[in-house]
Amino acid sequence: MDIEKVKNGEWSLAELYEGYEDPRFDADWKEGDRLIELMDRQSRELSGEPVQVLKSLLDTQEKLTEVLGKLGLYVSLRQSACTTDPQASSLMDRLSGKSSLLAAPQTRVNNYVAGLDDLEEVIAADPLLTEYAYLLRCTREDAKYLLDAKCEEIISLYENSGSGAWGNLQSYLTSTVPVEYRGGTITLSEVRNLAYDPDPQVRQDAFRAEIGAYDRIRDAVAFALNSIKLEVLNRCRLKGFESPLAETLHQSRMKKETLDALLEAIREYLPRIQPYFRHKARLLGHEGGLPWYDLFAPLGSSEEKFSRQDAKNYLIDRFSSFDGELTEMVRTAFEEGWIDFEPREGKVGGAFCAEAFSIRASRILTNFSGSFSDVVTLAHELGHAFHNLNLYDNRPLNRDYSMPVAETASNFNEVLVMNDAIRRESDPKKRRALMDEQLTGDTQIICDIYSRFCFESGVFESRDESFLMAPQLCEMMLEAQKEGYGDGLDYAEPHPYMWVCKSHYYSGGLSFYNWPYAFGGLLARGFYACYEREGADFVPRYKRFLKATAVMSVEDAGAAVGIDLTDKDFWRSGLEALAREIEEFGRLCDLG
Repeated sequence: MDIEKVKNGEWSLAELYEGYEDPRFDADWKEGDRLIELMDRQSRELSGEPVQVLKSLLDTQEKLTEVLGKLGLYVSLRQSACTTDPQASSLMDRLSGKSSLLAAPQTRVNNYVAGLDDLEEVIAADPLLTEYAYLLRCTREDAKYLLDAKCEEIISLYENSGSGAWGNLQSYLTSTVPVEYRGGTITLSEVRNLAYDPDPQVRQDAFRAEIGAYDRIRDAVAFALNSIKLEVLNRCRLKGFESPLAETLHQSRMKKETLDALLEAIREYLPRIQPYFRHKARLLGHEGGLPWYDLFAPLGSSEEKFSRQDAKNYLIDRFSSFDGELTEMVRTAFEEGWIDFEPREGKVGGAFCAEAFSIRASRILTNFSGSFSDVVTLAHELGHAFHNLNLYDNRPLNRDYSMPVAETASNFNEVLVMNDAIRRESDPKKRRALMDEQLTGDTQIICDIYSRFCFESGVFESRDESFLMAPQLCEMMLEAQKEGYGDGLDYAEPHPYMWVCKSHYYSGGLSFYNWPYAFGGLLARGFYACYEREGADFVPRYKRFLKATAVMSVEDAGAAVGIDLTDKDFWRSGLEALAREIEEFGRLCDLG
């Protein structure tokens, strides 16, 4: 199929619903209400033989997950594609209200599970419960941080008009703010894409236009960030978490020992990673560090642009030597409307992949402009889709995986594509350009992600004592960037507004969505080394790991494939390979 003929490069949502007036949408909406009432009633009874009680509860929860998940996915996708759609915003609020009604019943259920002294015997007594053993054990552990049912319900309700609303405000402002660029007006997504333009003046003008746009919305977004972070701090105190980071690690099913090993290894290697930016600066004619507006500057004379069809052909060719199942999924994604490609007014920036288990598919949003970087972004998001594919046959409540492993398959796809492209290239300057493409991404998940972690840590540390106005947030961001990038950057024209445009900071329920990128990137490099050693024999093991991520802790999933994630030497191995690549890149830069 010629995917250029797929409707305007927009995703197809008809498999979910034809629209809000679709009878299926109305039927599922009503079914969701019925199941919420059933869940509430069951959670109040909880009498009888525990095996049967749990089986009945799990059956209802599975159905709720399917129905509310499908409704929520459809509305959120509509909202992401057009943040100015008032009906999508209204329905999202109503769905959030429905989810809030489950807070109290879920709390009662969780406390019931936690109160079963013979939980292990109950689990062993039935195949369904055995399949949900990890979920039930996690439920018991989670109960330590639960308040009473009414309090949990109140917290959930207030989050809708608190962090949820503030997060929607940030999304709305960044997707609709007009950017004045060269006498015209474009979107923030469009101007940010110009950071990859081969023309240095375009990059510099676009950067200044982007900074100017943030000036107009920074105060409102600062209120959003302050409000969300204070809500998180208060919730952590109420629930008994030592800190928001402790809550995040608990949600991630990961030990602090593992995070410490990762961060300590990164700090150790930063002095060997940061020279990349100075190598690139030298090649682009700058003295000292690299200006922010040239951070993503393409190297070499190639101005190749990819159509959607070109991108499809390129990725299928690259993935075909790895795995037929992945290759076929990529073909399907392009041909059956899984992807919403180009930027447009009202569409959110960046890129993401959303699971659509109800139709055994995924949906991917990008802001594709035809650069090779955009093709790599597609590979990244298709990695998430492949992770989802490996969970299709899991039971509905066994499909969620935690933040740290969430970026593994996506980064692995990037490594596959980039290493293959570099290996095929014999021309030193073209090879250098490809290496730069890869190193740009790799240094982002090390230096930039580390700076984001430092920034968010600082915001949480300061927010209790004071309201952080936009200038103070900008100052904190610059200090964090200096921690991550060191002398690799030229700070004469910095980017102090990275806290405005990154949606990761604006979730009340998901803090510190930064270090998982470093975790996933370095883990993917480790897996790629295994693939190089083992060849095709590695592929089934890789798929087993992806499937296991939803039913094991981070450390147990690693141990299942022979990796000790608490060992700093494991993380050093990936960083050492990256440092050697940067040294090679420096030598290629000496060619002029």
